[in-house]
Amino acid sequence: MKAVAMYSPYGWKAKIGLIVPSTNTVNEPEFWRLAPEGVTIHTARAMLLGPATEESYYKMAEAVNGAADELATAEVDVVAYGCTSGSIICPLPELIRNMSQRTGTPAIATAGAVVAALRALGARKIAVGTPYVDFVNESEDKFLRDYGFDVLTLQGLRLGETQEERRGIGRVPPEMVFRLARAIDRPDADAIFISCTNLATFDVIAEIERELGKPVVTSNQACFWACLRLLGLRTAISGYGTLLETRLDPIDESSYALPSAR
Repeated sequence: MKAVAMYSPYGWKAKIGLIVPSTNTVNEPEFWRLAPEGVTIHTARAMLLGPATEESYYKMAEAVNGAADELATAEVDVVAYGCTSGSIICPLPELIRNMSQRTGTPAIATAGAVVAALRALGARKIAVGTPYVDFVNESEDKFLRDYGFDVLTLQGLRLGETQEERRGIGRVPPEMVFRLARAIDRPDADAIFISCTNLATFDVIAEIERELGKPVVTSNQACFWACLRLLGLRTAISGYGTLLETRLDPIDESSYALPSAR
C-alpha cells in the first residue's frame, strides 16, 4: 500500500474538491468540460433555500464548512467554493481560511478566483454582467472596486426574487449571455466579466472574445483556472478564452488579496 499511497486511477494529476450551492446545476458540468486527463472533480453541496437574501448566503456559508469536512475524506488536492455571490457577500478571506483548514489543502472561492484572473490578464477597467437581483449587484460592484477594479458598467438580469427564479438562472441560454456581453461592453473596458457559477457561459466565451476583441472572464472558467494554478499545473485548455489558453503561471494568496494586503 505504501507504494501507491499517492496514486489515484483517475485523478492522478489532481483531485479538485468543489462545493456548490444545492440549487446549482451548471458548475459541475462546466468543470468537467474543462478537466484535462488526470484531473477529476469531486463535489459536495451546501444547502441554499428561498429567495436571494443576505441571510440565505450566510446560512449557506455555514453549510460550506460541513461540505469541506466531507471533501477532506476524499483526499482532494484543492477545494473550491463555487458561488460568486456567496463569496462576495460573505467575507472572502474567512471562507478560504475555513475551507483550507478543514481540508488541509489550498482553497479558493469563486470571487477570489475572479480577482486573480482579472489581475493575471492585466485588466483594470471592466464591464460586468450578472443574473443577480439589485442588492447582490450592488455588493458585487463594491467588492470589485475594493479590490482595485474600475467597474465601467454593471448590468443584472434581476433573477433571484424567488427560489424558482434562482433555480432558473441555470436555464438562461448561452445566447442570452452573448447579448448581455455586447450590451455591457464599453470601448475602454479591458475585459468582460460574466458573473455566477450557475450561468452557462462556455459555449459563447470564445465567440464573445472574437466579437469584442478583448478577454472574457466567467465565474466557472476563472475558478477552474485558479484551481489548476494553485496546484502549480500549467495545463493550457483551448476553446474557453484567453485566460485558460495563455495565463499558465502558478498563483498564490497574493493573487486575490485586497490591494492593502498585497
